[in-house]
Amino acid sequence: MLQGTGSDVGKSLLVAGLGRAYVRRGLTVRPFKPQNMSNNAAVTAEGGEIGRAQALQARACGVPPSVDMNPVLLKPQTETGAQIVVRGRVRGNATARDYQRLKAELLPAVLASFRRLSAGADLVLVEGAGSPAEVNLRAGDIANMGFAEAAGLPVVLIGDIDRGGVIASIVGTWTLLPAAERRRLKGYLINKFRGDVSLFDGGVAAIGERTGLPCLGVVPYFPDAVRLPPEDAVAVLARGTAADRAIRIVVPVLSRIANYDDLDPLLAEPDVSVEMVPAGRALPGDADLVILPGSKATLADLGFLRAQGWDIDIAAHVRRGGAVLGLCGGFQMLGRQVRDPDGIEGRPGEAAGLGLLEIETELAGDKALAPVEGIDIASGEAVRGYEMHVGRTTGPALARPMLRLGDRGEGAMAAGGQVAGCYVHGLFAADGFRNGLL
Repeated sequence: MLQGTGSDVGKSLLVAGLGRAYVRRGLTVRPFKPQNMSNNAAVTAEGGEIGRAQALQARACGVPPSVDMNPVLLKPQTETGAQIVVRGRVRGNATARDYQRLKAELLPAVLASFRRLSAGADLVLVEGAGSPAEVNLRAGDIANMGFAEAAGLPVVLIGDIDRGGVIASIVGTWTLLPAAERRRLKGYLINKFRGDVSLFDGGVAAIGERTGLPCLGVVPYFPDAVRLPPEDAVAVLARGTAADRAIRIVVPVLSRIANYDDLDPLLAEPDVSVEMVPAGRALPGDADLVILPGSKATLADLGFLRAQGWDIDIAAHVRRGGAVLGLCGGFQMLGRQVRDPDGIEGRPGEAAGLGLLEIETELAGDKALAPVEGIDIASGEAVRGYEMHVGRTTGPALARPMLRLGDRGEGAMAAGGQVAGCYVHGLFAADGFRNGLL
């Protein structure tokens, strides 16, 4: 099990890299993360959802993603609450305090998933979440040392030297762990190192003197990691590209932005600027395309969007002839009305949408979770991706669908095609569709 001294220290990428390395040595490898918190999710072959990082790790291991690879997924919807997904299916919502009491009940399901994966593998690489030194959350833990103890696993600790304070973070983590958990630590890795590695010899000596732990490696900084799908929302604002390119795309960063790895193929285009616009800043007036991304809390983010004045910016963008594309929750926001009568994504309520498409959405029914493929109607180009949404959308604009998926239309377009939206994630990975759109 790889545990970190904090979030975003590189656990996910190291599990993926080690998985690929061991597969190349002839082993059957599976990734596993007992508990994940992310609104960047992937759909599995069983029609469930798991964290995006575990889907990437599965690809690195040469196997399809499975719900057993991430049996508990928390999808934040408010500052204090999240949707709880167990083995790929929504179990319900809980506040952070309520979830602390629920964790222990989920351990049997987590261990069952781990055993199923282990039965078909030579090696299971387990990723922790956050830090094992969060002693205030230790009771009932299923994400770090609580799981390691229950499954009997050795642990490697990972520290991020790029953010500074790595010696203190490793020694401090070791200090806060009880003796039984310290004995599980077999060593540590220093991640994201830049420059002359010999300069850290004194750091290795200092950590060893205080903890007795061996250094198992110093991993160099890997700049191409930015090309891989992110999971932590903390990284989303770093995803933008230079603004002085032929095509300018802007994306308002919603407070509950979800599945923003949809944008990655656009980020890789050398003549395309993708600007992630944070709260407090206006959307640039010279954009060619505004993309409204997915959201884990559509009604709340519709209010957030208006609070930033982005609704005014988008309306002005459309008047100037600019294009708008809404994906999933962003598609719902483009309509005339969004209703959540049962409080599926937060408090019950309703709000007027942006009024750019003649559609209305009610958040109700089972969550749609499925891989899909079809064609883009405007270009005839093939598309594929996945649906991951709650909501029934109706309205006249559906008579002008954006996509054709088998025998059904999907999404909607305004007359003339200036504004469009759909529920399908992953569209931009299709080269023909992406190039046609650009």
